[in-house]
Amino acid sequence: MLKSTTLSLIALTAATPAFAQTGDDIVVTASGIEQPRDEAGQAITIIDADTIETRQSVDVVDLLATTPGVRFSRTGSMGSVASISLRGAETTQTLVLIDGVKVNDPSGIGDGYDFGHLLTGNIDRIEVLRGSNSVVHGSQAIGGVVSLTTATPAKGFAAKGSAEYGYSDSFTGKADVSGTAGRISGGIGGAYFRTDGISSAAVGTEKDSYKNFAGNARLKVAFSDALSLDLRGYYINADLDYDSFFGAPADSADVAKLDQYVGYAGLNLGLFDGRFTSRAAVTWLRNDRDYYFVRGTAPDYGYSGTNLRFEYQGVVTPVEQARLIFGYEHERPDYDFFGFGSTDSQRANIDSVYALGIVQPFAGLSVTGGVRHDDHSQFGGATTFGANANYSPNDGATNVRASYGEGFKAPSLYQLYDAFSGNAALRPERSKSYDVGIDQSLADGRALVSLTAFLRNTNDQINYDNTAFTYGNIDRTRAKGVEATLALRPVDALNVTASYSYIDARDRSGRAVFDGKRLPRRAEHAVSLSADYDWSFGLSTGATLTMVGDSFDDAANAVPLDGYALAGIRASVPVGPNLEIYGRVDNLFDADYATAFNYGTYGRAAYGGVRARF
Repeated sequence: MLKSTTLSLIALTAATPAFAQTGDDIVVTASGIEQPRDEAGQAITIIDADTIETRQSVDVVDLLATTPGVRFSRTGSMGSVASISLRGAETTQTLVLIDGVKVNDPSGIGDGYDFGHLLTGNIDRIEVLRGSNSVVHGSQAIGGVVSLTTATPAKGFAAKGSAEYGYSDSFTGKADVSGTAGRISGGIGGAYFRTDGISSAAVGTEKDSYKNFAGNARLKVAFSDALSLDLRGYYINADLDYDSFFGAPADSADVAKLDQYVGYAGLNLGLFDGRFTSRAAVTWLRNDRDYYFVRGTAPDYGYSGTNLRFEYQGVVTPVEQARLIFGYEHERPDYDFFGFGSTDSQRANIDSVYALGIVQPFAGLSVTGGVRHDDHSQFGGATTFGANANYSPNDGATNVRASYGEGFKAPSLYQLYDAFSGNAALRPERSKSYDVGIDQSLADGRALVSLTAFLRNTNDQINYDNTAFTYGNIDRTRAKGVEATLALRPVDALNVTASYSYIDARDRSGRAVFDGKRLPRRAEHAVSLSADYDWSFGLSTGATLTMVGDSFDDAANAVPLDGYALAGIRASVPVGPNLEIYGRVDNLFDADYATAFNYGTYGRAAYGGVRARF
């Protein structure tokens, strides 16, 4: 239950100011271009490279779980399906970008993204925008956006690597090299992970092993001060033993394999001393998923999703206080399936235009507003609007934020065209999102307190209709809540951060069995508290406590999931100028918990490793 414990921790963190972010922090997800965070009126969290390294997390989901407004679930061992919900939205309503490329899977039932195979590897930065923002990002940005980027190439030359071993014969190794020579810069990296895992079925005894390789590459060529070429690539190969999910999970010999290819090629042009910039790019995603009932045989069924996109974006800056962003996008998702004696192949075309204005009418105030229209080859058009403002009366010490955003999500190809359950008459899901917040810097920048209240209404939400035996626009939902982030750096050696979020996400469909019920796997309360200390003799130590309240596993609220608390500790120490030894213990008190009913979770687990930099 966690109620009294959660309240006591809220009281503790409410009395603890937050570590200040500087006004030079840059965000991208708010408007689609780089801009100072204090220009944006939306709620955005940045997980930077230092945080990723300090936390020692192998899994991106573990980092996201400490972010306000985020709820997650995982169906067992490392590599199993992991889903992220932002502010109580459906997991399929989270838009995911890797190095600027949309990676939501067109072959998925709802075009969602499986975070189970996304490890930290050479990820350098994670930006999380909470709230609907389809004006900038198009379909799926109803709950928000998760944008992950690899490191930009170093000036000169740099290389780094690490190796780690721990619980369940787990091994992680990664390396990255990058550099710049004249007008050319580039980098390449790779990360490998393997583990014997745990049983994905809670009642199982057979461990489900997992292997994952991720590779990334960047190349930038500046032909002149005005013209440059930008190439990026990301690849994931994964191999997972999993327990059958046809019915209650139980030990089985099932295997899933994934190949994910992500590519970006863009030209950047700046004219008139940078007052007019253009970006034209082609992006490509391919997601191949094959499933085997027994390892060593031909795949029994599989899916392949491809998304080819063309993007043009222009930015005009007539005066320093105003910018106009406009663009055109063409997207062609396609979907292929084989198995069970049949095959299927479907595709769609989406053409989009948008315009966004950012104006600073006087010092301290930034106002943004925009409109977008998407034309889908099946259901027709969808128009979305958005606006936000950020005002500081005291040169950034206080920032008052407000935003209104509309979101839409196109029906997936599966929902539209599946031979058994598809419905070509589906309409897009639509949302309206509101939030207001304040960020207050204290103690000469050593503290920051942020509070945000939000409300989102979603209509025409798609779900399977058990009366018509097809997908239909049969759901409506509402989510409201509060997010708080607090941190403190009382001395240079100590860094404390905390977050709390309350999310009341409920069904508003009018269907008697579900109306008014809490949406599944979305706990009302979640708290995270982290502290790290750098000792004078070189040792660094830290701990993270994450607490999640009760939830339900099903839409009827008949299957409860108990709340839980997880604690982890970590330490690192340098050995000479280029080496560092580190280690951690996850789930320190061996808590027994579940994020999905009948699926297993990790108990106490210890890991240790070494890092090198040159």
